[in-house]
Amino acid sequence: MASKQTLTSTTASEYRKRYGAEMPTLKLARIMYNETKPLFNSVDHARAILRYIEGKMGDKNRKQNPDKSLYVKGERPKNPYSLPPSDETSFEPYKLKAKRVFLINDVHIPYHSIEAVTAAIDFAKKEKPDCVLLNGDILDFFGLSRFVKDPRKRHFAEELKMFKDFFDILKKQFPKAKIVFKVGNHEERYEHFLWTKASELTGVDEFELSNIIKSRAEGIEVIKDKRIINYNGLNIIHGHEFATSFFSPVNVARGLFLRGKTSAMQGHSHQTSEHTENDMNGKITTTWSVGALCELHPQFSPINKWNHGFCMIDAAEDGFEVRNKRIYKGKVL
Repeated sequence: MASKQTLTSTTASEYRKRYGAEMPTLKLARIMYNETKPLFNSVDHARAILRYIEGKMGDKNRKQNPDKSLYVKGERPKNPYSLPPSDETSFEPYKLKAKRVFLINDVHIPYHSIEAVTAAIDFAKKEKPDCVLLNGDILDFFGLSRFVKDPRKRHFAEELKMFKDFFDILKKQFPKAKIVFKVGNHEERYEHFLWTKASELTGVDEFELSNIIKSRAEGIEVIKDKRIINYNGLNIIHGHEFATSFFSPVNVARGLFLRGKTSAMQGHSHQTSEHTENDMNGKITTTWSVGALCELHPQFSPINKWNHGFCMIDAAEDGFEVRNKRIYKGKVL
């Protein structure tokens, strides 16, 4: 009969292989502990076994462990003072590779503007992009928000069905383009709802937002955790990534410049704008904000400064070229 130590190590190995190397150790430890009680004494015990099989418990334990297949490769962070294990996460940008990108954001399905979305697709089809970037708030997830809700509005399942239909249209119109989905603050409503209303389901594959999206959009790439997208030196965000909102007395793009200090683009504010500054050496930095494709006068904010828009971005020898388009009454300007 196998010893308990062997069983815990074998179980931890199976869970790590099942969930992949990208899942944080603590998150995986919680799932493993909840699903295999009483094999592990606590979440900390489960986490320690995961660290053991990954070779994170020091030289002595690495020598004792005969199975090194799950060891984390690459240079390990130095810890000369044996500080307690950290749950620090890595924040690496997503490298987007494409020749021409058709970027849209803030569609807010099912509150999209059919006229604006049609105009954007009509324009982009002539440009033949090899990437469609859905840069956040493609779905609204109204029913999952923390705000007081109108019970007559569409429900979660209906929104997901409409997203599938929208994705199928994009695939048909851009058959050779890869489609990338970046999670915005409205899509994050799902995780917040899950954490507060059904925390026991957190970590279950079938309830992960990425898998919910992928099951309705075959071949789509999903970017979450507020990761920056880097496209040939242009930093693309949805706009909710900063801890506080933008402040700018001029325009949204200037606010992005003040916070980012680099060439960047965002959605989120539903406004088209551009801001350029030179440094003392003559280097030019430009930031952009992209208009929305949703209704412009919703019930919760009928008077605002929003406009419809989208963006085309081309790879260039020295970086990128941006065409930030406005849409007015169904016409691309």
